[in-house]
Amino acid sequence: MADLSSFPITKKWPAKNPDVIQLYSLATPNGVKVSIALEELGLPYEAHYVDFGENEQKSPEFVSLNPNGRIPALIDPDGPGGKPIGLFESGAILIYLAEKTGKLLPADAAARYETLCWVMFQMGGVGPMFGQFGHFYKFAADKVANNSYPMERYRDETKRLLSVLEERLKDRRWIMGEEHTIADIALYPWVRGADVFYGGREVLDYAGFPAVMAWLERCLARPAAIRGLEVPSKG
Repeated sequence: MADLSSFPITKKWPAKNPDVIQLYSLATPNGVKVSIALEELGLPYEAHYVDFGENEQKSPEFVSLNPNGRIPALIDPDGPGGKPIGLFESGAILIYLAEKTGKLLPADAAARYETLCWVMFQMGGVGPMFGQFGHFYKFAADKVANNSYPMERYRDETKRLLSVLEERLKDRRWIMGEEHTIADIALYPWVRGADVFYGGREVLDYAGFPAVMAWLERCLARPAAIRGLEVPSKG
């Protein structure tokens, strides 16, 4: 049985089975990227609910694993060299899981780097901009004196990013063509989230991005997506 006692986070969220991956997360667009990937890969794992209402992501135990205090984070008891490893940042975790299993990332070197470009497109563009749109559109309307300026700024940038995806997905089944990869897994929870979490479907003109909408439907129909989008469930 793996010894995870060197990870303080396991004191607050004890592992029932320390021999499987321990995921510390919440069902947000960033969080579900990892649970979906774990489901796609068929890796056994335990999911631990990190309660934002209690600010648990800022607790000393959580910060001991992710100094930035953000979900998701995980411990793999069977890391490099067979030793446990702790990881944070969803993009890094996706790459790690893909490389660990040899799946969801093309073997061809050129295609691999192209896939990683789209993962970084999500990390550096889609996630931050969609998140800022959602904040000002849904949550900050009564907190900013001139909320129309930031809302419109992030709305327009979100639509621009959707147009980049639209162009990429014309005549493509997945971001990388015929192969479903971590690029899709990184991106589609945010496209879904702008609608489901922020109610932005109309103001973002989702109907004006038919290739993106068709791709999103294909992504959400995958059994791993159906399961992973509900992880972790609240206690």
